[in-house]
Amino acid sequence: MSEEKIENKDTEMQSLMQEEYLKSLDGIEDGQLVTGTVVQVNNEYVFVDVGYKSEGRIPAEEFDEVPAIGDSVLVLIVNKEGKGGQVIISKRKAEAQAKGAELKKAAEDKTPVEGKFVKVIKGGYEVDLGGDFSGFCPLSKADIVRTENPESLIGLVDYFIIEKFHGGNKLKSVVSRRDYLEKKIKENKEKFFSTVQIGDVVEGVVKSFTSFGAFIDLGGFDGLLHLNDMSWGHVSRPRDYVKKGDKVQLRLINIDPETKKINLSLKHMQEDPWSTFEEHFHVGDVITAPVTKMTTFGVFIEIAPGIEGLAHISELSWTKRVNNPKEVLNLGDVVQCKILGYDLDKKRVSLGIKQVEANPWETVAERYPVGAHFSRPVVKVTNSGAFVNLEDGIDGFLHVDDVSWTKKVKNISSFCKEGDIIDVVITRVEPENRRIRLGVKQLEDNPWVTLKKSYPKNSVITGTVSNVTDFGVFVKVLGDIEGLISKYNLANPDEEYSDEILKRYNVGDTINAVVMDINPQTQKLSLSVRELVRRNQESEVEKYMSNSEDDDTVTFADLISSSKEK
Repeated sequence: MSEEKIENKDTEMQSLMQEEYLKSLDGIEDGQLVTGTVVQVNNEYVFVDVGYKSEGRIPAEEFDEVPAIGDSVLVLIVNKEGKGGQVIISKRKAEAQAKGAELKKAAEDKTPVEGKFVKVIKGGYEVDLGGDFSGFCPLSKADIVRTENPESLIGLVDYFIIEKFHGGNKLKSVVSRRDYLEKKIKENKEKFFSTVQIGDVVEGVVKSFTSFGAFIDLGGFDGLLHLNDMSWGHVSRPRDYVKKGDKVQLRLINIDPETKKINLSLKHMQEDPWSTFEEHFHVGDVITAPVTKMTTFGVFIEIAPGIEGLAHISELSWTKRVNNPKEVLNLGDVVQCKILGYDLDKKRVSLGIKQVEANPWETVAERYPVGAHFSRPVVKVTNSGAFVNLEDGIDGFLHVDDVSWTKKVKNISSFCKEGDIIDVVITRVEPENRRIRLGVKQLEDNPWVTLKKSYPKNSVITGTVSNVTDFGVFVKVLGDIEGLISKYNLANPDEEYSDEILKRYNVGDTINAVVMDINPQTQKLSLSVRELVRRNQESEVEKYMSNSEDDDTVTFADLISSSKEK
């Protein structure tokens, strides 16, 4: 065959192929979406057969994952008669067109679409709707509650309602997440109230806390987990039982369709431990358990999960005066306690810590009998006396009046101070009142009693002037006891009283007087010089009368004259 014939045949073949190619493009229009099949893949392109033996190529970077041969791909016919006769197609533009149609339809039907907060802009957010489409979400429509920190929503993926759609790539579409959330919450709430029953277990997320419990998000609406429904035991802090953000399962214990109130319980997820209390515990049982709460009136001790008993402040110690439980215990301390009583109806248990040990006051009179002497330290000084420690937890009280028989001690600090070791004697023991009285002066005999025995009333005593006052003279006698001679009792019977009489006496003078009255209980001694002089005068008269019995006649005037002379 000649070269000319061969060339003519090649030209004829090319024309035939061109005709077949053009036929293959029948029914395909620019801008049309077509589903093609991947026929070849290399590092740069993905070749797609769009039908009628026509293939187009798509840059590999348009794919998130490179497809395999035989995979279906949605493409847009950009130009069915591209350069070199090859169909120009685009996967990205196909997706954009399909996405645009999808968003337009969603806007018309108010169907939620997925979006992502990508940027804070003036007045709201830019939201990525996918396929190179963006929308504007006003700040007021970003959430059902006020957004305090706009940046906190950046990156959040959620659903939006398209209020206004614009097909271009400018930020003209307006979307609302709040509309979607409100619609979703309404659906969730209607479904909840129509399907759940009291006793059902529901799931929610801990949303916030109050002083009386915690609010649980059940899907955009809240249920209340009250403080009393968190545990069968005593609850003081809701945060000890649930944490904010935790997903929890709770039992529905009350629901009111009219008020839309929902009450939830954590403790009802378990059996009430109080129902089997008497199977495990009895009055008198000694239990080792931790202190779970401290108050000013006592401590709570968890004797079993969900069961707490109260040890009142008065039941903490036999010997210590506990003003606050923190003085003897700490939160978390594991202690031994005894069950004193319980009330199942009120779910209360009374506990005692001191009852675990014997009461030392029951035998205190045996250890500290009246009259026993001890040397012990002073632990506290008050205005009225001093506390002296006899043993751990037991103090005796030394009153200021029991320091000295004769001295008027006005302030105990003049006798002792904290830390001093002093000798004391037990004067009174009152176990029922937990009191022990001590004395120092009782270590010696009472000089007032001795004085009264030695110098009864009307006897004459000798003393030393210790003080001269406006109302009389104090005289110190046996045992450093002071007696008082009033101004009246300083004057002689036959002389008129005057303040000049006081000038006759000076401190240190020795003086004789008659005991007019002595009272050991009140520690008072009254003396009289006047009575002593009167007695002396009577004695002289009697003596004179006795010497004159043999004389002829004695007149009263003679007696008076004789008395004056003497």
